[in-house]
Amino acid sequence: MRRPDQQTTTRPTPDAAPGTTPDTPPAEATGPGTRRTADAGGAARSPDPAGPRPAGDLTTEAVLAPYLRGQAAEFLRSLRLHHEHSAPADSGGHDAAAATRALRRSARRISGSLHTFRAALDPLWADQLRAELAWLSGILAREHAYANRLTRLVEALHQLSGPALPAARGVRAAGESATSDAQGRAALGVGAARAGALLERRLTLARTRSHSAALQALGSSRFHAVADAVALLASDVPLAPGTAGRTAEALLEPAERAEQRLLTAVAALPPDDTEPYNEAQDAAWHQARLLLRLHRYAHEVVLGAADPALTGAGHALDLHRDAVEAAGAAAAAARTPRIAPATAYALGVLHADQRHEVEAARTVFRGTWPYAAALSTP
Repeated sequence: MRRPDQQTTTRPTPDAAPGTTPDTPPAEATGPGTRRTADAGGAARSPDPAGPRPAGDLTTEAVLAPYLRGQAAEFLRSLRLHHEHSAPADSGGHDAAAATRALRRSARRISGSLHTFRAALDPLWADQLRAELAWLSGILAREHAYANRLTRLVEALHQLSGPALPAARGVRAAGESATSDAQGRAALGVGAARAGALLERRLTLARTRSHSAALQALGSSRFHAVADAVALLASDVPLAPGTAGRTAEALLEPAERAEQRLLTAVAALPPDDTEPYNEAQDAAWHQARLLLRLHRYAHEVVLGAADPALTGAGHALDLHRDAVEAAGAAAAAARTPRIAPATAYALGVLHADQRHEVEAARTVFRGTWPYAAALSTP
């Protein structure tokens, strides 16, 4: 990781709540100076040498405090926009949703930074605010997640029930295979409409409940206490005793520790030739996603911008999460009592399709991960 005096313009990125993994780094990842990154063509290359160390007058407070104050100001700005566009009229729905996403982004960046740079901050204050922001971002994320999941599943059902079914993909022999494909399309066509209706009922109900829970949370005394704490953060960042006079070098150790946790988690991911449909592996991939977000936030604090080399890998892990949750929703719907066999069949095909999407996202991640030495090999 370069040094704090090499500042660039901050570029917002998606985010998630903090996670934790063991501190032991992988054997291949011995530090930022020895990593290999991928160039535009995908080939591994050596990174540029580390830049100069920060100037003597650049303090921890001068680097960390402006970032936290800026995110706090963005939180308050998004909250104001949310209040302005949350009228019952439908015309404000899109703007309210955008304001909610911005609110979640700033909340998660503050929470992630409090987690990584806790040693430089008042620990009691940091722990309390981080927990409350994690609660808030989780509440606000659910409605959006259910809406996206429904859209994803309905579109997948539509594609699967068309001419190009999984059984019909690729070259097929004539005779029994062609007959089997036709029967499969017919069976899926019968159940797809009912499966879509079942998913819409289930996920729309979940979305409605999540929307009500979010509105209730935003009107609660707990949320107002969080907003008050963030408003204070916008003007005053509580630092740990003795931190104010320390140089910004003190931020490099926790930032690099977050990076090493990420590299360790990625190195521990199962190789790409493991058995497909192994849902027990999903948790390790989710953890890697959370640690990637923490690393990106730390990069923003220390360098002023997210690491652009990780954009593709982060997007792949987001798609992985979406496919895992969509597959789970299809499986849960298939367990609905007394559904027709054709509906259950369609949901089973849908579940298998989303698990294929999980595997595809893992492959994309491995292809876009820039630090080749940290990946497991068969």
